[in-house]
Amino acid sequence: MNTTTKPHDDNNNIVWHSYSVTKDQRGQQKQQQPCVLWFTGLSGAGKSTVAGALEHRLLALGYHTYLLDGDNVRHGLCKDLGFSAQDRRENIRRIGEVAVLMADSGLIVLSAFISPHREERQSVRDLLPQGEFIEVFVDTPLAECEKRDPKGLYKKARAGEIKQFTGIDAEYQSPLQPEIHLAADSHNIHELVDQCINALRSRSIIA
Repeated sequence: MNTTTKPHDDNNNIVWHSYSVTKDQRGQQKQQQPCVLWFTGLSGAGKSTVAGALEHRLLALGYHTYLLDGDNVRHGLCKDLGFSAQDRRENIRRIGEVAVLMADSGLIVLSAFISPHREERQSVRDLLPQGEFIEVFVDTPLAECEKRDPKGLYKKARAGEIKQFTGIDAEYQSPLQPEIHLAADSHNIHELVDQCINALRSRSIIA
């Protein structure tokens, strides 16, 4: 009989190691409150554009950030995943875990992902202490997203070349009570970034 125990098969053998340097200390060093800003919205809504512009503004103000982008993580961390429903859930799970670790390092983490299901977004929220998950709904109508179609994905989806494309033949569940609601089709990028900055200040994430 094989009695060899594999640690990854038994969570009782895996113990979280607590460090003497805490998240609060890392945040204090950076003079900011660590958090995860989770940008969600349809493809072409402007998630990465707003997140990138906000990161530039935060950098100029002296804050410490990192931007996680949907396409970028599929070049490395999630390159083994496809686009099935199961793989998409796993993609969000991995990103959530990475975002939590980055927040633990004291960073303001900006994550830009379609993340179409409320349950998936809630699962990431549940990984963080109260107030550290800030859902940012980049609310752009489907018609406008299709008009922009920066990657030509809507055109392919309409032609049947891409199946289960969010907003076309797969559901997008809009946030019910996002911390930040950006009407991206009626405001310019500077106004949207200002709205985010004001929200971060009101929550004492930044001074």
